[in-house]
Amino acid sequence: MLPTCYWRGRRRARRKWPFGLGASRWRLIRQLLLESFLLALGGAAAGCLVAYGGIKALVAAIPGNTIPDEAIIGLNVPVLLFSLSVAVFTALLFGLAPALHLVKPDIVEPLKDSGKGVSGGFRHGKLRTTLVVVEVALSLVLLVGAGLLMRSFVALQQVELGLNPDNILVARLPLPKEQYKTAAAKQHFFRELLQRLYALPGVVAATETSTLPPYGGIPSEVDIPGKTHSDKWNAIFQLCSEGYFPTVGIRMLRGRSLSETDVNDARKVAVVNQTLVKKYFGREDPIGRQIKLTMLETVPEPPVKNPLFEIIGVVADVKNQGIQEPPTPEVWVPYTVTGAFERGILVRTSRDPLPMLNSVRREIWAVDRNVALTLTGTLKDFLKSFSYAEPRFSLILLGVFAGVGLVLVAIGIYSVIAYTVSRQTHEIGIRMALGAGHADVLRMVMRMGLRLIGLGTVAGLAASFGVTRLLASQLWGISPHDPVTLCSVVAVVAISGLAACYFPARRATRVDPMVALRYE
Repeated sequence: MLPTCYWRGRRRARRKWPFGLGASRWRLIRQLLLESFLLALGGAAAGCLVAYGGIKALVAAIPGNTIPDEAIIGLNVPVLLFSLSVAVFTALLFGLAPALHLVKPDIVEPLKDSGKGVSGGFRHGKLRTTLVVVEVALSLVLLVGAGLLMRSFVALQQVELGLNPDNILVARLPLPKEQYKTAAAKQHFFRELLQRLYALPGVVAATETSTLPPYGGIPSEVDIPGKTHSDKWNAIFQLCSEGYFPTVGIRMLRGRSLSETDVNDARKVAVVNQTLVKKYFGREDPIGRQIKLTMLETVPEPPVKNPLFEIIGVVADVKNQGIQEPPTPEVWVPYTVTGAFERGILVRTSRDPLPMLNSVRREIWAVDRNVALTLTGTLKDFLKSFSYAEPRFSLILLGVFAGVGLVLVAIGIYSVIAYTVSRQTHEIGIRMALGAGHADVLRMVMRMGLRLIGLGTVAGLAASFGVTRLLASQLWGISPHDPVTLCSVVAVVAISGLAACYFPARRATRVDPMVALRYE
């Protein structure tokens, strides 16, 4: 609107349209505001159409448990009214000021500007330049943020999990309390179920567990006989069967795994992870030592008497508390030591596990028709939902804003350069008449765009150093000032801006000097 109003002002000044001849200021303002409203409302309508098409994809990318299940996300009357209000406000904000400028009674300034060539309308050119520079800077900040999140997301996916999530089916099995009041009843159910699962074609391994990875375990204070400590020692423990480690794919480092005898006889034996050994045993050999899970003395019903477990093995660390969190001390004990806590199953298959879900369900119902599966899926999907969903959503959201910003930058630079070229047709014609070649004109116009891009890039980089600190907590394995990201973003902005400059610059080289000299 600013360039349009300025250009109209010059035309009306040349044609000597003083307001005294009957032209009403309010009529001119109303005409320009109407144009602003049409542009704003058209943009709002297009935005609502895009939102209607993209809102499903956005909702699908929102991490689970982020919003209540009863929440409804979509276009409704309040949203549409808000969009209309924003459109009206935008039309007033960006339409009123140029309109008031146009109806100013000063007709001398436009006449002065008409012969200034490159420097013509300096104040107005400065305003246009400032707006585009700010647009470039904001877009660069958004692109830097999106680039950092993308590199962080790639780094997250390369983190060693400590387990193999491929081809593992997971399911929660809440047993009816009336039928399974005792630990013996629960043990009998899972023993028979595991035997049936192992007999299924395509099943490589199966296990029962109190906590489905990657959702951690049960917290407890721990004591180690023979060791004194002033602060509390804590660990996460899980109840599982003998097939847990081969099913999940956790590496055994020392000692042995849980055996079928350990589980059937409810032996008080335990397997611990490497972090627990380093933190509580140092360089001592933990095999044969005892560890006490004090939580089992109070919480389960009935409680476990003297919950001292002999350490029989050490396994590699597992990212059970979140990919971005350091490993914590963990303990695995036979699930038969207590009848408390809900249980789930893990089934490793030789192929895609989801098609086997119905077969697993049939085997469960063959043992007890009253038991239902809940929280079913694959371990890979669980990992994506638990560990990758939030950073992925942040990346998508910021990436969309950055992409829109980049498009607006290209449009803004193109508009300013194209408008400037149209105003400088007379000067370009004179230059070409005096011997300037197409390459000279092309360089002149491209320099205008480079100046806008350069100023916006410098301002954007300065702003990004402060803004990216807010993203530091969302990043993994990458600095908020990562040079690769910064250089890549600068290159993307520069290439996009130069591409936007090229077309008006190319048009400028086709100016006919004789026609241009008659332009004014």
